[in-house]
Amino acid sequence: MKLKIQAKSVLVQPLSYVMLSIITAIAISPSALAVSGKSLLSEQPIQKQPQTIAQFSGTDSPERSQLLQQVNALYNQRDFKGAEENLRKFIKKFPEDAFGHFQLGNVLFRQNQPEAAINAYGEAIRLRPKYALAYNAIGVVFASQDRWSEAITEYRKALEINPNYGDALTNLGQALWQTNKRDEARTTLEKALNIFKAESRNEKVYQVEQILRQIKTLDDPSLS
Repeated sequence: MKLKIQAKSVLVQPLSYVMLSIITAIAISPSALAVSGKSLLSEQPIQKQPQTIAQFSGTDSPERSQLLQQVNALYNQRDFKGAEENLRKFIKKFPEDAFGHFQLGNVLFRQNQPEAAINAYGEAIRLRPKYALAYNAIGVVFASQDRWSEAITEYRKALEINPNYGDALTNLGQALWQTNKRDEARTTLEKALNIFKAESRNEKVYQVEQILRQIKTLDDPSLS
């Protein structure tokens, strides 16, 4: 019984840390996000997200860029409600913009509105069915509610689209561990680790190594 309590206390912390850093943040334009790997919407450093290049297409417009800049400014001021209001204005002007709906989901999630966030991500997927980031984001919301089976389903959908999506693999590995699928969890996390190493995403490499080290300690308490 003591070991079970330890497992929960150790593993829930890295899950919450990683999942809050994997939702792609608001950027002035999708193309800029894909090239620079930088973002203004996360409190955690954002590493390069190679999969975003395939997620977005088309040219940006000055009006669209300006509206997203306004949202960025509000978010950096931690005015999440203001960011939401501006995103809704953005969506009113660009109702078919899947990226806008996705970012609305991010802002709603940061305001502790999980169901509304899921609806926004779902609309992004309706507009762009191969939206791996949005499936992963829905999984993150489910994971934040300890709805592990539903989270696993969404992570697997993201990975069907992009099998080398390291963030989704990391989240899936942690969710599998929470549902006691230990061997598959290790294999999944090790695959994520190799992908992050190949992409030189050193912060993610460190995070996954820490999770794997904790898992090894839980399996063999004498290592602690």
